[in-house]
Amino acid sequence: MELIFAIALFAFSSGITPGPNNVMLMSSGVNFGIKRSLPHLTGICIGFPCMVLAIGLGLSTVFQAYPVLHTIIKYIGIGYLLYLSWLIANSSSKMEGKDNANPLSFLQAAAFQWVNPKGWIMAVGAVATFTSVDTAITPQVITIALVFLAVAFPCAITWLGFGVALKRLLKNARQQRIFNVTMALLLVASIIPMILP
Repeated sequence: MELIFAIALFAFSSGITPGPNNVMLMSSGVNFGIKRSLPHLTGICIGFPCMVLAIGLGLSTVFQAYPVLHTIIKYIGIGYLLYLSWLIANSSSKMEGKDNANPLSFLQAAAFQWVNPKGWIMAVGAVATFTSVDTAITPQVITIALVFLAVAFPCAITWLGFGVALKRLLKNARQQRIFNVTMALLLVASIIPMILP
């Protein structure tokens, strides 16, 4: 039970802090509201524990054997984050009389976990920290993934709620545009740690 509590603390502290997922959820809350953002939220909350399972059950060995695959995923992630930043900066809203943008789908949000730099750090860190070579790895990795699944929803809902609450403060299309550009710049800033040595 102490181990589960420790994993939950790690999952909460890493899941509630700002990162690409949370910035995008807040932006989605502002631009699309709760109902339209639920597939995005669910994709994050289910996609990340699936990634923890894959890493814990052997994918990390593949990356150790073929480090170039990790580098390729890293640069795909940078490109995708830049693309998402551009979409956020240029998203329109009902305030502007347009509603042609869409939030991320469940599959897009789940797939994003594989190119999310913060996600990789969290997943690898959790597996490395909370598993032991003295016992079978599979039950340990499943436990870690289940704890992340349980903690992910409250963290994600918090950030989506921030966005919905913030939408009430944005009184016109210009303010919402400034918010979108700011969120896009924050998403770009989240790339900096991946680029620096």
